Parts: sequence; C-alpha cells; structure tokens
Amino acid sequence: MIARRLPRYVSEFVDRHGKVRVRFRRKGQEPYYFKAKPWTPEFMAEYQACLDKEAAPRIEVGKSRSKPGTVSALIAAYLASPEFTGLAKTSQTTYRGIIERFRVEHGEKRVALIQRQHIKAIIGKKAATPAAANNLLDRIKVLMAFAVDLDMRKDNPAHGLRGFRLAGDGFHTWTEEEIARFEERHALGSKARLAFALLLYTGQRRSDVVNMGRQHVADGRIAVRQQKTDARLQIRIHPELQAAMGAMPSTNLTFLVTELGKPFSPAGFGNWFRERCNEAGLPHCSAHGLRKAASRRLAEAGCTNQQIKAITGHKTDKEVARYTAAADQVRLADQAMDALDGVDREQKLANSAEGLAKTPAKSLKRKDA
Repeated sequence: MIARRLPRYVSEFVDRHGKVRVRFRRKGQEPYYFKAKPWTPEFMAEYQACLDKEAAPRIEVGKSRSKPGTVSALIAAYLASPEFTGLAKTSQTTYRGIIERFRVEHGEKRVALIQRQHIKAIIGKKAATPAAANNLLDRIKVLMAFAVDLDMRKDNPAHGLRGFRLAGDGFHTWTEEEIARFEERHALGSKARLAFALLLYTGQRRSDVVNMGRQHVADGRIAVRQQKTDARLQIRIHPELQAAMGAMPSTNLTFLVTELGKPFSPAGFGNWFRERCNEAGLPHCSAHGLRKAASRRLAEAGCTNQQIKAITGHKTDKEVARYTAAADQVRLADQAMDALDGVDREQKLANSAEGLAKTPAKSLKRKDA
C-alpha cells in the first residue's frame, strides 16, 4: 500500500526521543505540531485551522525580528513546541506569563553565553518575592534544557540550581474551626455554600469545580476530568455535598454560574470565592486551601496515600505529603503513643513470664513459706 503524501506545508520528522512528529510550517506563521494522525477527520480539522491562521497564527512582528541564538528566539521556538502546546491550558497560561516577562528583560541575550552565575544573579534579584523567583527558576531550567535539544548550547547551566527556601507550605489549610465559621455565615441554599461543599467534599482544584454540573452526576458519584492532569476520577457524593446540591434550584446544568448565568472562569471563581471568605471573616482562607483541608481530613481518617490519590488525583506520594502536612498532629501522635504503649505492655508481660520460668523451684517454695 502506497502512503498518501502529506498536505501542503506539512512534513514529518523523528524527534530526539524517536517519536514521529507531524508539523505545519508556512512562511509568516507560527509552526504547529499535529495531535491527530494524518488524513483522519481530526487531522483535517487541525490542518484547516492552520490554513485559517487559528492553530498556527501569524508571527508577530517583534518575534519575527528575534535574532537567531537569542533568548527571544529560544522562547518563540519553545512556545510553539509539543513540550509547551501539550501542557494543560491552565499551565500554558501560567507559564507563558512567567516566560514572557523573562523575555522582556533578557530577550536580547545570547543563549550560548548564559552562565550559571548569570542565572543565580537573575534569581537573586527577586529575593523579595521568593515564590515568584522559584517559579522563574523552574521555567529557566525548562528553557535551557530545550536549548540543549535545539543544539543552541551543550549544557544546561540551570541544572541543579536551588531556589529560595519558602516559609510555610503555600496556601493555608483550613482548620475545622474555619470550616464551621464559613458554614455558619453561608447557609445551605446559597451559592457560596454549594461552592464550598464542592471544593471540600471532592478535593478538586477550582479549575475543575467550575466545570462540574448535573450531567456529571450518576449513580451517587460525580465524574471529574482534571484540567491540569487529565486524570479521570469517579468520586462518591458525600451527604454534606448532596445536601448543598439539593438546596439549590436546578436552573442551570453547571452548578456554579456568575450573576449573568455564565460559567465561571477559574480566576474569576477564585476572586468571587475570596469575597465569600472575607464575608465569613476568613481573609487568609482560599479555594485551594479547601483542597488541602480535604486531603488533611482523609489523612486524619487513616486513609492510605493510594486512597487519598484516588480522590485528589495526585500522581505521587510526595505530592500527597505536601497536602496532608496539616493532618491533626496531636491526634496522630496520640495514636502513635497508644501503639507504643501496647508494645511496651506486651514486652513487659513477655519479660515477666520469662523471668518466672527461670526462677528455681526452691526459691519459690522459700517464698511460699
């Protein structure tokens, strides 16, 4: 069978991992890497989007003037690569913002001349915002690794560099007292209470909660397809969540909508929920903190890491550990000491029995006398 030729502007190549890639390249447009197999209906839809300059938009004037070998040229290539376009949309948005700010400051620098001390200096200047500095360092590491793949340099000067040690563990994990305070302020039948219940009793991110609707509920479970990881989950509906859902009118398919009846964006929902936290006197609490609270509760209930991951969608035990760090230390410590006490009692009984067995019979008779 003779293979069909690829459409105009389309070519294929084998990347460094030995995987065949199919790419759209047309003068004046950004390159595009196809996700579907050639000549399938999905492929033809992608191809048409490239011809219409939607999937492969026109190259911006500033980008077209990027000098070869510069940070700006590296970033332009990375943003068009499968490594970036294959990320979740939420991750793309976050990373693009960090990368573009880096381009503004350092776009004209030669990639091949960047040294380890230069990167340390760049990160060091952002000491006032250590979390942002660490996020930038992570992106620089990715960019430099990509530069190695493109033969723009022979090594990754950012490899092994460590960022700032952060105080605390990020978003505040809600306590039981704070959970009760929010429930007292926002009663059943309010949109705030439904949002709260969806976050706490599914353990999902705000980007997933805003997409949840009645079409995802069946057989007492809610189906989740995580935006960030593409993980697919089936989570049994907790009675508290069922009560919150039942107390709201079913006028929309999506559970949470804006005042205009439109679904929330993740950022818009985060801002809206922040105001609801403020109303409850909880300005330090957030939507993401409820995901951590859900993980904490699961840990306190004695769930294994595998069980917790089945709810939260985390991939590794390390990720779970970050979220369950706020588990009730006192209660868990008491459980540990109870276990230790049990071992000590068993050991004492064993020692007592062993000592009794070794006591001479004459000695026992003497005591009886």
